[in-house]
Amino acid sequence: MDFERTFRGVLLTLCILPLAAQADVYISKGPDGNIIISNVKRAGRNIQSVFHEPVSQPPFQPAGTALAGTDEKSMTASQRPYAQEVSQAAASNDLPEALLHAVIRIESGYNPSARSVKGAAGLMQLMPDTAREMGVTNVWDPSSNIQGGARYLKQLLVMFGNDVSLAVAAYNAGPAAVSKRGNVIPPFAETQRYVPDVLRDYHRLLGDASTALAN
Repeated sequence: MDFERTFRGVLLTLCILPLAAQADVYISKGPDGNIIISNVKRAGRNIQSVFHEPVSQPPFQPAGTALAGTDEKSMTASQRPYAQEVSQAAASNDLPEALLHAVIRIESGYNPSARSVKGAAGLMQLMPDTAREMGVTNVWDPSSNIQGGARYLKQLLVMFGNDVSLAVAAYNAGPAAVSKRGNVIPPFAETQRYVPDVLRDYHRLLGDASTALAN
């Protein structure tokens, strides 16, 4: 048996197939030269490679995927998902509940398992660096994610003089993208769509129908 060639074939197969195992996978060479694949690391085996089980986290969900069977646009703030968590985060960070709900709806569609291709995660789509800075250790926990997002949003509002449009733009594109252009909404297609969408839902929840329709 050509062990090296067979070994490379096994590695390729494991890379292609989904890793659904519940433990690390150890590949070793037996005394007879045959390949041994096991989830148990045994003493004396000539371990050739180890495939580590990925860190437990929800499966990939695109950001903006709404929960099935819900129509948040027709709900008041108190009727929306995670209303209690949003209310607590809003109170502790001196923010309008309506603004937090609007950001969550546009960011993740109230899907706590949402992940973007850029790595943003959870209800408020926190990037890893932002989550750490805001003290969030588990982005998949709805309460922690909302609290972290609320703290960040409050910082942005303070940074941009309580201008909601600029704070929302900074939440999407980053504060540097807003400030280096003289405190205007950056000309990015995504941000140009994002800001009106958030503001429209924000004003809808506030009950300002004329503003909601205008944005």
